[in-house]
Amino acid sequence: MSTDLFAEAQGNAPGRARLIGRRILVVGGGQQTYEMPDAPIGNGRAMSILCGREGAMVAVADLNTGAAAETARLVEAQGAKVLPMTVDATNEADVQQMIQTVAEQFGGLDGVIVNVGMARGLRLAQTSVADWDWVFALNARAHFLCSKHALPVMEPGGAIVFISSTAAVLPSTSDAPAYVASKAALAGLNVYVAKEAAPKGIRVNLVAPGLIDTSLGRLATLVRPDRAHTPIPLARQGTAWDVAYAAVFLLSNEASYITGQSIIVDGGLSAIR
Repeated sequence: MSTDLFAEAQGNAPGRARLIGRRILVVGGGQQTYEMPDAPIGNGRAMSILCGREGAMVAVADLNTGAAAETARLVEAQGAKVLPMTVDATNEADVQQMIQTVAEQFGGLDGVIVNVGMARGLRLAQTSVADWDWVFALNARAHFLCSKHALPVMEPGGAIVFISSTAAVLPSTSDAPAYVASKAALAGLNVYVAKEAAPKGIRVNLVAPGLIDTSLGRLATLVRPDRAHTPIPLARQGTAWDVAYAAVFLLSNEASYITGQSIIVDGGLSAIR
């Protein structure tokens, strides 16, 4: 990792007590390394660790039990109370049980990050109906289910954060139509859930990362080598910590008057390239 980056972008900055006493659930808080020996930290793991560093209790939910447990270990090292969970976020019964368990174990729920999403299928011709349905189940249904079951137990002042992608507005960065369309769907879900949540004093926002140096990002570059040469105005790919700080801001009281919005974390790619 470049030594030219700010401490925040490297994950080395100290906590600032921005989430003291908050009870946060990170859905998709594990990490896939795709057998890369030098895999950089992923968005879900970075967000989980940073929430703990900022003083929150953190529930780390992931389909991969081992990945959730490893993230939980790293969160606990920040001095935070942590709860690892194995959950299929596309399954309503799983999601309902997850929310209930977190609320019981933590005595309530103040924040939810939904960070699940994958691509399957290549271009229209090579994308099957099964591919399309699988991607939408993970990339959009999961966010709907988490919102549906979290809102009734969340308290005023709480916040939900969806993790999307700039592929929704820059389809040239992806050759997976189901991925592009499902990430675009989150923008509509974001503003709708924000409307329902507002009377309860709960905020709902979206973070759209651009080209981020994660193991999934590196895998995408193997599929599309030109991705590595994309001219980004800030002259670097982002880190998972860049994404994590945007999410923590939206979870914190610093964003108490922000809802229904999207924060794009892409080094200026979508705006001034």
